[in-house]
Amino acid sequence: QVQLVESGGGLVQAGGSLRLSCAASGITFSINVMGWYRQAPGKQRELVATITSGGNTNYKDSMKGRFTISRDNAKNTVYLQMNSLKPEDTAVYYCNGATPNNIYWGQGTQVTVSS
Repeated sequence: QVQLVESGGGLVQAGGSLRLSCAASGITFSINVMGWYRQAPGKQRELVATITSGGNTNYKDSMKGRFTISRDNAKNTVYLQMNSLKPEDTAVYYCNGATPNNIYWGQGTQVTVSS
């Protein structure tokens, strides 16, 4: 089992920055890929960015240049640095961890960007 706990969400003005954290516990060595997804009200959950155990990253095109995903393997923690935030970035952000046999989700953290 893997448990994921997000933190770092909040209210920020447009143009501001936030850094989200996702702490993994449990059988963390089995996690191949970790990522961030988001879900805005009335919309489907969408990919924000992923990072492999080897550090390879992937971003949704609209996030490139503004968001940066990183991980600290020693702390079993994944981060999402979000810069130049826009009101349309408002959503619940979820951490995701994929093992060979399962996919795990955190409880989500709310990010609200005011105009």
